[in-house]
Amino acid sequence: MTGGRTRSTGTDLPIESLVTLTRQASLGGDLQMEYRIIVQLAARPVSLVEIGAALRVPVGVARVLVSDLAEAGYLEVHAPQAAADGTGGGPAPEILERLLEGLRAR
Repeated sequence: MTGGRTRSTGTDLPIESLVTLTRQASLGGDLQMEYRIIVQLAARPVSLVEIGAALRVPVGVARVLVSDLAEAGYLEVHAPQAAADGTGGGPAPEILERLLEGLRAR
């Protein structure tokens, strides 16, 4: 699926990143099955964890595939913002709640 790659070519995407489609995604009719599934999932905001669960692959593989689609212009990745309190801590509670809801739905 990833051609042996274990890391995305760009920056590492946090697992709580949300992914959405771009306008270019409607033009991509000749994608491999895994990529098509990701594009279908991203019709609504979806997290990397949800993509990995849907494809039944590790999150690292989902990162690589999402990175490929983002570089090709099919997806936009929305990385979480750092904590507003300046601690540089993890993602906001709202993001974690969204991830938990998505995982429970699977």
